[in-house]
Amino acid sequence: MTDAFNGDEFSENTHALLATHGNVLLAIAKSSIKHGMISNRPLDIDPTSMADELNNNGASFVTLKKNGDLRGCIGTPEAWRALAVDVAQNAYGAAFSDPRFPPLEKNETNQLHLSVSVLSPTNAIDFESEDELLSSLRPNVDGLIIEDGQMRALFLPQVWQQLPAPEDFLSHLKRKAGMGGSHFSPTFKAQRFIVGEIKSNWGEIAPL
Repeated sequence: MTDAFNGDEFSENTHALLATHGNVLLAIAKSSIKHGMISNRPLDIDPTSMADELNNNGASFVTLKKNGDLRGCIGTPEAWRALAVDVAQNAYGAAFSDPRFPPLEKNETNQLHLSVSVLSPTNAIDFESEDELLSSLRPNVDGLIIEDGQMRALFLPQVWQQLPAPEDFLSHLKRKAGMGGSHFSPTFKAQRFIVGEIKSNWGEIAPL
């Protein structure tokens, strides 16, 4: 297996980014949701007005929870646009475009807990059997992307909290992708990634 990124270096860099700019990312997410309730579209972000770290391309997921239960989660697996823009777009998507939930209502916001996850580059995992793949997974560390043909799905590392056993983590991810829980084939592929996360209750997030 070859690493496409240095996990320790990513963790250090992302920790520094979130320590310095995490509150801004949360404010962007909150502001985009509030803007969406009025205009039915994400907040327009001029990334050149942001710090360089937020103007650089970045991949993020925005997760909303209401009273501890998932209320929306949308994200970008690969970095292709400014991180500040990515967070604004994904926050709007989590609130209003997650097909598992109805659009967020204003009267729900005070019950929300909001988190922003910044994703590392992905790293292809080399394996010849499902047992080999399972043994390579790092619970509570790895996010995972699997695909086979047109079937594809992603779990953030936070999902390990609900599915701590690698076998359960993988089988549930297969079902999310539209595969059977025991599915395996010569064309089955997997990639890992890690994340840095910042989170807060809605009412504690300062406006942008």
